[in-house]
Amino acid sequence: MNLFKPVLGAVLVGLLSVTSANAGDVLDKIMSSKTLKVATDANWPPQSFINDKNEMDGFDVDVAREIAKRLGTEVEFITPSWDIITAGNWNGRWDMHVGSMTPTKQRAEVLAFPAIYYYTPAAVGVHKDSKISKISELSGKKVGTGTGTTFELYLQQDLTIDAAGAPTFNFQVDKPVIKSYETSTIALDDLRLGDGVRLDGVVSSLPVFIEAIKNGYPIKVLGDPIFYEPLAVTIDLGDSELNAKIASIVAAMQDEGVLSEMSKKWYGVDYATGKKLHKRNTSDHS
Repeated sequence: MNLFKPVLGAVLVGLLSVTSANAGDVLDKIMSSKTLKVATDANWPPQSFINDKNEMDGFDVDVAREIAKRLGTEVEFITPSWDIITAGNWNGRWDMHVGSMTPTKQRAEVLAFPAIYYYTPAAVGVHKDSKISKISELSGKKVGTGTGTTFELYLQQDLTIDAAGAPTFNFQVDKPVIKSYETSTIALDDLRLGDGVRLDGVVSSLPVFIEAIKNGYPIKVLGDPIFYEPLAVTIDLGDSELNAKIASIVAAMQDEGVLSEMSKKWYGVDYATGKKLHKRNTSDHS
């Protein structure tokens, strides 16, 4: 079942307008320096993390490296905090963000989204000893998630997914006590301490839960995904030439099946085209 139509180079209607005042400046800098500076997260496995060799690794990292390769440049990873990235006005500190960002109208006021490169299901998890069996039972409970994320917006009942073909969703958790963390992986560290010790549940992406469970976290996922979101490569406003170049590169990676293979490598499923987005209760992995 293909829940999404791939959208490359035109993520959301009205979101990709880029001012032309500095058109080409960032792309020119990248090509002259032969270095693409990419912002991402150092603690967001399996998307991006520091591996045993003290090197950046993960799905997002592989995507960024492939984009740099196709540009004919080296890649340099920078790991600023999420709120600094989403604030825009990067002022040349980095050129591009590959870090699983959902395009929203609010973010499009300060950022541009040249291309969606994969789609991911959002999920709700609890400690394996929790007696909670339904997502709605977390209403009024302590729920952790990453600050400034779509997961936080979901808990605030203020989330809108405008991407073409995105399935509709309902808010299943009513008036939770929201505990916001720098990333939801830190929230999982609190959840693993015990049922209700610091948290009653966490909202994050399904791949993050699967990775945590694989690494021994005593967590189970409740029910089916609560929503699906498109995730995009992000650049600062102001360079239409870079926008077009990135859109073209990601479209080629999509058409050639490169993104699908990367997704299967890291997730075991093709999230790159929205196909086979699985309904997976991972409680049996705890």
